[in-house]
Amino acid sequence: MIPEINYWAVLLATASSMVVGSIWYTPKVFGTRWAKLAKVDMDRPGATAVVPIIVTVLVSFVTAWVLAGASAIAWHFYSGSWFWGAIVTAATLWAGFTAARFITHDAFEGRPTSLTVLNIAHELVTVLVMAIIIGVWPPAGTV
Repeated sequence: MIPEINYWAVLLATASSMVVGSIWYTPKVFGTRWAKLAKVDMDRPGATAVVPIIVTVLVSFVTAWVLAGASAIAWHFYSGSWFWGAIVTAATLWAGFTAARFITHDAFEGRPTSLTVLNIAHELVTVLVMAIIIGVWPPAGTV
């Protein structure tokens, strides 16, 4: 079985990750704190961000696509609300994969706990926004 996926929702969810990141990492929100904790030079030339931005778009698409597919599988398995299925799926995948892996790697790399918390919180907000988009825009014929 191939899960039903609304690719328009996936594309919008991909874009949403860029919006969340743009807000999250502005100096007035968490950008200054993150840069200090991660030892990132915020005064570097903007051209150095081109490759990371391209990578972020591609990885965000993969994340949104996997979330949409996993949400469809969860909806078929559990039935119920498509929207809440997407939200629970996002939170579960975040806890089991993203947060757990960040915590493990950061512990071994000796990164500050506050940086780990900041990064995993960003990832939680990102996948929850993606889940909201995917949840309110299910594939045709599923709900």
